[in-house]
Amino acid sequence: MFILDTALEKRAKEGNPICVGMTGAGYMGRAVALELITGMRGMKLVAIANRTLAGAAQAYHKAGVETVRTVQSQAELDEAISRGDYAITDDAMLLCAAEGLDAIIEVTGEIEFGAQVALRSLQHSKHLISVNAQIDTAIGPILKVYADRAGVVFTNIDGDEPGVAMNLLRFVKTVGYEPVLAGNMKGFIDRYRTPETQAAFAAKYNQKPRMITSFADGTKLAMETAILANATGFGVGQRGMYGPKCDHVTDVIKHFSVEQLLQGGLVDYTLGAAPNNGAFVVFYSEHPVRQQYMNYFKMGEGPLYVVYTPFHLPHLQLPLTVARAVLFHDPTVAPLGAPSCDVITLAKRDLKAGETLDGIGGFTCYGLIENSPICQAENLLPISLSEDCRLRQDVAKDQPITYADVELPPGRLCDQLRAEQNRYFANGA
Repeated sequence: MFILDTALEKRAKEGNPICVGMTGAGYMGRAVALELITGMRGMKLVAIANRTLAGAAQAYHKAGVETVRTVQSQAELDEAISRGDYAITDDAMLLCAAEGLDAIIEVTGEIEFGAQVALRSLQHSKHLISVNAQIDTAIGPILKVYADRAGVVFTNIDGDEPGVAMNLLRFVKTVGYEPVLAGNMKGFIDRYRTPETQAAFAAKYNQKPRMITSFADGTKLAMETAILANATGFGVGQRGMYGPKCDHVTDVIKHFSVEQLLQGGLVDYTLGAAPNNGAFVVFYSEHPVRQQYMNYFKMGEGPLYVVYTPFHLPHLQLPLTVARAVLFHDPTVAPLGAPSCDVITLAKRDLKAGETLDGIGGFTCYGLIENSPICQAENLLPISLSEDCRLRQDVAKDQPITYADVELPPGRLCDQLRAEQNRYFANGA
């Protein structure tokens, strides 16, 4: 990763920064804007699209940019970028087609809007940096196909756990070991938390209750591990993973057998393990001399070893993903091909026919990771696509919800892309 500093410094000295646009200016978007503007050399956040212009302007102002230009047409945005002005707009599609933009950061967290931004960006040959786990888990593999066709990068980010784990995994593979397990460190899960139970905590940290709920009920964990699974080809040992309780993350190897881990690799998580933050990778070697050296350097007797990063800082590490994509065509974490895992929808309480699902972080449902062949065989509804689906029949608490159980909202691009993804990979692509 440290080649990036010299490459970015070179772009800065040449007066040729990577030009970035961002869709979304919420809590995370404002943090990303602050880092890009105040912390990065060789990179410039030239435009922000947001549903409200005031939110886009605030993201710039909080980063010290006082003068921004509001644009309403493609010509106005292209001119602003060419003049070196900072631009804001409420039309994200302008960014997707803008001349002079190298990459788009999608940070809205919305599935349908995110799908529209992603597809339009890739169709206009823009590198797409996704901070949107919903699109990554539901339609990431087909978006990767579109990116490959356009000759650009589609990637999730460094700084979220999938990217942090992927950095470790690539290191392990580079030095000749076999990664066999990877995942997150999680402190707490309660599947039945709701925006009501999480409201006070969310207010304390200026977050949205639904976002905090998705952390507490494990849905976000499921999405993050599915992103990692699809980037590695790993699966899960059981629906929802095992999530062993550990005192320290290095204890995770006590809960898995070598035989199980050597059957293709798994994603999973530790529960309550120090250091309580970041991501880990377990790797394997049966070479006796290698084992002697690893034991000498206090990594244990083997044949399983653990490396971990005790932090994840999305807003600080995300610009590194942009640089890797634009300068080296290197995705931080992207699907290998057909999905290995999906995140399915389960009822958070007894649900009645006629009710409308409120999606991720809501009152009606939560998500669990499952191996994709099972999801396809059982026609299970992805949690990312669940919002605004209307139930055709009753579903009992903790039961999975299938496509047959719901009426999808009409005309959604995300559903069309999901269907295209199913067809594409069913044909052996």
